[in-house]
Order: sequence, then structure tokens, then C-alpha cells
Amino acid sequence: MAKIKVGDKLENFVFDTPYKRGMDLASIVDGKRTGLLFSRYYGCSLCRYEMILLKEGYDKIKATGGQVVFVLQSDPDLLARNVTEKEYPFWIVADPEQKIYKALEIEGAEDLKNAIDEKALKKIQGAKKLGLAHGEYEGNEQQLPAAFVIEPDLTVSYVHYAKTLGDTPEVEEFAELLKKEGCCCGCTCH
Repeated sequence: MAKIKVGDKLENFVFDTPYKRGMDLASIVDGKRTGLLFSRYYGCSLCRYEMILLKEGYDKIKATGGQVVFVLQSDPDLLARNVTEKEYPFWIVADPEQKIYKALEIEGAEDLKNAIDEKALKKIQGAKKLGLAHGEYEGNEQQLPAAFVIEPDLTVSYVHYAKTLGDTPEVEEFAELLKKEGCCCGCTCH
């Protein structure tokens, strides 16, 4: 499959969450505009910090009538040992074999040092202030993030393949993206 673009329809991926096995994308979308955020893995302190930021600002997401799904390259059992079912107000998807990442062609950085931008450094500092330390390594250490918005029928209305580790939409930006209706031309002007 080629990189996803606006107007493409995602397949109904099947995956596990920390608490439910064999879930599918359509069931989680459940008629809502949905943001998909792809990160690295739970042991990554930057990734956990982004989860915390999303949790803290999730009322802005809920106000749109939409939702966000956070995808990690973590083992669902490891996630279940580290995250309580009610800890985060959004779905966490476990993709330890990186099947969805590969299907959507979400690539890794050639050089991780060059992938750490100013935005990533600020988030790393924020993680340190919260006392978040790096945990268990999983998945692709070079993995870059990605963000998508999909319509209830799984049609993609927004695509962003990150070029750096910090290159992800902030909560407010994601809320704005979820408010806008997607269209066939790929704009976000509606």
C-alpha cells in the first residue's frame, strides 16, 4: 500500500488494546470523526508525555463530537500492566508488530538525532519535569509519528507524516481538525 492521502479509505484494521482483544477500527470509530495519532511505544517518555498532554486537553477534543485514538508499538499486556483502563479518556491501540504502521507506510527516521527538533526537546524537558523516565524499549526506536483524521466511514480527511519526533499536532490543533468537515479535494477549509 502507498502512503495514505486525503480521500483514501482505510481498511478496517483489527488490533488489540490493553483491555480488549480483536477490536476493529470501525467499532472504535463508532460513527465519530476520529483522529489517529501514531507514536513510538509506551516506554518512550516523550510518547507518555504526549499522552498526558492529550489527556489534559481532551475536553477540547470531546467538544468537537470527535475522538482521538493513540497508537503505540507496544505489547498490549505491557500496556495493561502500566495503564489503568480509566486512566486515559481515549482509546490506546497496541501494534507491537507494526502492522498498521507498515500498511500506512509510517516510516522511521534515518538518523534519530536529526529527528529531534525544538518541539521535541521542549516535550522531553516537560517529560523530565513530570519525572517521566525512559522505560522498556519496544518497536522501532527510529519511528516517526503520524496523524490522520478519518470520517465515520473510514475515509481520510487529514494526513500528516511527521519529519521529526516533535512534529505532531497539539491538542488544540487536533480539536480544530476534528471540527472541520473533510472534503474530496483534501482541504481543511470547511
